[in-house]
Amino acid sequence: MSDKNLPVKPEDEHGAVEVAEPIPDPGLEPHEPRITDIDPKAADRVERQVSGMFGLATLLVVGSCVAYFAIPRDSILEFGPLSGNANNMVIGLCIGLALFLIGAGAIQWAKKLMVDEEISEERHPAHSSPQQIAEITEAFKEGTVESGFGRRKMIRNSLIGALGVLGLPAVILLRDLGPLPGRALYNTIWAKGIRVVNDVTDRPIKPSDLIVGQLVNAAPANLAPLQEESAVEYQNAKAKAAVIVVRIKPSEIRTKPGRENWGVDGILCYSKICTHVGCPISLYEQTTHHVLCPCHQSTFDLADSAKVVFGPAARPLPQLPLAVDSEGYLVAQSGFTEPVGPSFFERG
Repeated sequence: MSDKNLPVKPEDEHGAVEVAEPIPDPGLEPHEPRITDIDPKAADRVERQVSGMFGLATLLVVGSCVAYFAIPRDSILEFGPLSGNANNMVIGLCIGLALFLIGAGAIQWAKKLMVDEEISEERHPAHSSPQQIAEITEAFKEGTVESGFGRRKMIRNSLIGALGVLGLPAVILLRDLGPLPGRALYNTIWAKGIRVVNDVTDRPIKPSDLIVGQLVNAAPANLAPLQEESAVEYQNAKAKAAVIVVRIKPSEIRTKPGRENWGVDGILCYSKICTHVGCPISLYEQTTHHVLCPCHQSTFDLADSAKVVFGPAARPLPQLPLAVDSEGYLVAQSGFTEPVGPSFFERG
């Protein structure tokens, strides 16, 4: 250390400046043995306590699995003005207490039984020499011995048992994911002849209802009846079938080959669901014909088959082919020709 980095004392009466001595190394305080270091009975007692925590944690984890099947899904627990699902509460309480006991047991083991002598080591370069690597390996082996992991079999076995069964709830709770979707994610309720209705008013849309530059949120006409049959089916269908309808000057549209008749007088229809992670899209910029996803800023050009011009989305928004029925309302020529929603739905 250079003198300029050392603290200095004020000038004396002669104008001289004294350089102060650096603070001496205080060293380590002398080690004081714990009761478990000198009393084998105390050490055995702590070992039983720690093993008991690990053993109880194991029982709690198994209990959470039993509760999953034994407690009815619609059972409710009430605590005065508070209430909650009994199945969820018991499972959460069992797993939470099990994790707490494993942590508490590990702390008790470290504080009362593992060697607690402090050591000091000189600083050394970040790169380790072969000799240092050998020393570190030897120190690790020595630490393993000092921890008593191999010698204290009761603690070791109970800890292995507690950690081993922690995977059971994860496997059991997979049942809540329900049946595999199969190809349900590939299809929507859109089909040939289904009218396009305004998502707010449920009124069918005519080409004359839209002006150039306008974008409206829309849905299939066969969505509303599902609301009376099943709320779950209705929400699932709406989440996949939501669309945006936009009107652009035909001269500004760059039509993808094979889609020349998918629009009606500049009116185009696309899925409202972003192909990145499935957020709803409707932030539209008329001058560029770009629509922006508010979640991660994926941007699509609606005048160019909704191709991605910015952001993490991996593919364009699926386009719904449109036509006009005998009464002059916009209808779908067919369902979507590709899966809607995040791109991973179609992988594998």
